[in-house]
Amino acid sequence: MRRTLSLALALCAAAAFAQPTRRNPTDAELARGADLIPVPDTSAVDPLPLAKRYEGLRVTDVVDALQAIGLQDLTSMDRSIRPLWRDTEKFAHRIYGVAITGQYVPSNMERAPKVALEDFEKWHSFWYRNYAPESFSRLVRPGTVVVIDAHGVGNVGFIGSNNSLRWKSQGMAGVVTNAGCRDTDELIVQKIPVYSAYISHGTRPGRIETASINKPVSVGGALVRPGDMVVADGDGVVVVPREHVDRVAEIAWKVANSDKAGRRKLYEKMGMPLDVTVRP
Repeated sequence: MRRTLSLALALCAAAAFAQPTRRNPTDAELARGADLIPVPDTSAVDPLPLAKRYEGLRVTDVVDALQAIGLQDLTSMDRSIRPLWRDTEKFAHRIYGVAITGQYVPSNMERAPKVALEDFEKWHSFWYRNYAPESFSRLVRPGTVVVIDAHGVGNVGFIGSNNSLRWKSQGMAGVVTNAGCRDTDELIVQKIPVYSAYISHGTRPGRIETASINKPVSVGGALVRPGDMVVADGDGVVVVPREHVDRVAEIAWKVANSDKAGRRKLYEKMGMPLDVTVRP
């Protein structure tokens, strides 16, 4: 028994060292700033077919599949990232899509000046255009999920009734953030799938700046790279690394179909009408 366990541990150790080697940047590169996490270039790939392939799966199906390939608990966001609303009839709150990312950081510049309203509005617009633009919105298309890393920025609502509706008109599948959302009554009425850490109120000017667009981010304790698959439902949010999306989808559907078949038999035994959760 011990020999078998030792062999298993040795194989796990060997697998760990079999990961791709990352490049070692030069001193000059480090001085200028260097990106060390490799990101696959998926910009030329249509994200919608991949999103459709996952559509209908549950977060738990995907988590089970990730466990089966050795990625247990590594890509699940923590319980603080929750859905703003839930639809128990059509599950419209669920998200299936390919990540595009944005990161915001607290600003160290002067706050809003006390000036006439007209001048304040000019300052407000200038900040949005120059310091805190949501440039990632130019990347939104059907099958994409906006993932925003803005941990620790305070009272800012990154996702509101207007910008999220515009993203939805471009085909966005949903939004995930470790920060706050605002205009929540409208977000719910507009059926924008939003998963956030909390509800907040303020706008960006005087508070935050855009730090990066479509670079790796950390949200809810999970690494999210542009091009990774994001699945979200009432159980939370899970990320599938792009290099594993095919195998994970294959296993997750096997898990999901097995569960449906078993529960469908119980439905029939109990005389319950079949619903969307048990239909083939």
